[in-house]
Amino acid sequence: MASRENRRPGTRLQSRARSTGLRRATMVVGIMAVAAAILVAMDSTWNGTPTAVEDTASVSYAVGAPGPGAEAPDFSLASTAGGTVNLSDYRGESVLLFFHEGIGCQPCWDQIRDLEAAQTELQSAGVDQLLTITSGPVDLIAQKMADDKLTAVALADTRLDVSLTYQTNKYGMMGESRNGHSFILVGPTGEIEWRADYGGPPNFTMYVPVDEILTQMQALRTDA
Repeated sequence: MASRENRRPGTRLQSRARSTGLRRATMVVGIMAVAAAILVAMDSTWNGTPTAVEDTASVSYAVGAPGPGAEAPDFSLASTAGGTVNLSDYRGESVLLFFHEGIGCQPCWDQIRDLEAAQTELQSAGVDQLLTITSGPVDLIAQKMADDKLTAVALADTRLDVSLTYQTNKYGMMGESRNGHSFILVGPTGEIEWRADYGGPPNFTMYVPVDEILTQMQALRTDA
């Protein structure tokens, strides 16, 4: 009897140990399964392309103010090439303004890269000049342009003065502290012919295929 009683505590301890080990193993398997699911979801969400919407047939956008038919407010901004650039310098030409989020938004710089590569297509669509505008110190913008080997005219709207005038800071992911992803076509007379604010909710688009931009621009510009 004594020997049987001596064995019982050990048996119970072994049973508890097996039960505890089983629970721990189950928890580990569960955690690993959740982690794997998260990794799969992240991989399917970010596959190296700028944004998920770039592969869609049509990208929606808002039209802010000042919009088509309005006189484009003149401005003077520091250029990464040195000196200042005035919008009025391009009177008599069609100028495409690209207001973007800037530093920290790689798809925005990829957009500039693809716009540069599509210079022939831009000219065929009636665009004489591309001006890119973002907030931030001019030296940091210049460094980013150099790092990405970009050559477009890049202007620093450091205090958001011009962005506030054009209200392009209302269409982005950063509240109103940064620009979104806005294109404004200013015609030879200084009148806005087309505007597309792509960066607002719900999609917060930060990249649009150039052919999509040109198709929408040519379809809706006021001088068409």
